[in-house]
Amino acid sequence: MHDKIISLDNATKRFSLPEGGKINALDAIDLEVSRNEFLTLLGPSGCGKTTLLHVISGFVQLDEGQILIDGVDMGETPPHNRPVNTVFQNYALFPHMSVGENVGYALEIAHTPKPERIKRVGEALELVGLGGYADRMPRQLSGGQQQRVALARAIIARPKLLLLDEPLSALDRNLRQSMQIELKNLQAELGISFIFVTHDQEEALTMSNRVAVLNGGVIQQIDTPLNTYNYPANSFVASFVGASNLFEGKASRDGERIHIATEHNEVIEARARKDQHINGGKVTAMLRPEQFSLADGDENRAEIDVTIDQIVFLGSAYELLGKTTGGSEIKAIISAARQSRLAEVERTKTARLSYDPNAVHLIPGTGDVQ
Repeated sequence: MHDKIISLDNATKRFSLPEGGKINALDAIDLEVSRNEFLTLLGPSGCGKTTLLHVISGFVQLDEGQILIDGVDMGETPPHNRPVNTVFQNYALFPHMSVGENVGYALEIAHTPKPERIKRVGEALELVGLGGYADRMPRQLSGGQQQRVALARAIIARPKLLLLDEPLSALDRNLRQSMQIELKNLQAELGISFIFVTHDQEEALTMSNRVAVLNGGVIQQIDTPLNTYNYPANSFVASFVGASNLFEGKASRDGERIHIATEHNEVIEARARKDQHINGGKVTAMLRPEQFSLADGDENRAEIDVTIDQIVFLGSAYELLGKTTGGSEIKAIISAARQSRLAEVERTKTARLSYDPNAVHLIPGTGDVQ
């Protein structure tokens, strides 16, 4: 038994453009997925995530490179012979079949004996919380229930790998959040690998063991959700995964502190991680909005003056939108517990924000940052 359920080596796929020429939908992708892993492919429309899913399922053939599933080269294996099932965004249920018939369709095609088929359909429906729904028709179900039927149909054949192509995008927010947790629990209970495609960063961070962020057919970063959010590999990942304040400038060292002087004449203070060696050069400093607070004179925190353009109430917090004295746009999230101090900010349209230099993440630029 191989430790990796999926291995992609130099996976490249090109598509022809209407105006001539070709575009790399996948550009020399190297990727390994472990057994019982929940991996999410995250990125904007057109980044290559769905193409990558179709390569794994066999509906798209590579122009270059190799794909192994459970150690077996899939280059000549058609989709129906791969140990993979896919759950689609639109559920793709047969409207004229009952729930049980939909779920058991693959077993019927495989000529599984009826008693065994009925038993496994019942087990699959119980697993997705739809025990007793076998005789209902798809039109009698809600969107969330239809999605569960699609999941039951996908897992009944006991695939080694389940691919999910934005399966929650059509659901309302509350149901979507509920299904995120259910899917994660289902994956743990089944003990098989899931590869989940989404452009929703919240889904990716909530559900995954690892997140692969794609853009332009290239994996920009693959890491745990925590590391992807806190330590993005480049400015694209920092901007796409969560809101961020990015300050580009030249780094210089002053003892333990790093000063990043921006083109807007701002200075951002930071402390490099132990695995980063700063010897000057260009760098981008990142601060998440929630890492700001209203300054209270704490000498261990750095400060920056901001002109406030808008204050947005979010329920448990307030979002401050404004600009630094140099003109850089700033977004800060301030707890609603500081509401009394925010009244002064709203009156004066100015704020002094503070942040911990240890919280500043330095993204390599063209200088000596490693």
